[in-house]
Amino acid sequence: MENALADLYRHNLWANLRLLDACAGLDDAQLGTSAPGTYGSIGDTLVHIVSAEERYLARLKDEKPENILRQGDPFPGFEELRQRARLTGEGLLKLAPETAPNRPLKLRRREKTTEIPAYIQVIQAINHSTEHRTHVMTILSQLGIDPPSLDGWTYGQALGVVEM
Repeated sequence: MENALADLYRHNLWANLRLLDACAGLDDAQLGTSAPGTYGSIGDTLVHIVSAEERYLARLKDEKPENILRQGDPFPGFEELRQRARLTGEGLLKLAPETAPNRPLKLRRREKTTEIPAYIQVIQAINHSTEHRTHVMTILSQLGIDPPSLDGWTYGQALGVVEM
């Protein structure tokens, strides 16, 4: 379990890329579809997942986020989202071994700056992506599209360490 944080980040990256691949063939109407109880449209939610990870990575690196996606910007396209998801996922993986759980991080929200321990940011990064990937998969299901399986068993099978 020594590399558990890296394993969580690795799964997160795999799941984000797999979901982007599953959505890449959607038309504009499908990308614009939302459902009650979800974040928003498929396109908006995918942008939200990636843009949040860009902010989380910058915060964990003690950097100001630059050139990140912003909610409300036009959909940048799947290749752009894949590239950004890959960069943030690999950045989080690189930070995993050096992330001190209680290192204070500055969190600015609604014009207020507070400090949080790094482990809270890590939990948020994993939970946030998982929650919003589920939103997209719910909408896909309602469109009659079989969503990809993103669970740990499927990931283990993809790695060749789980036989089902």
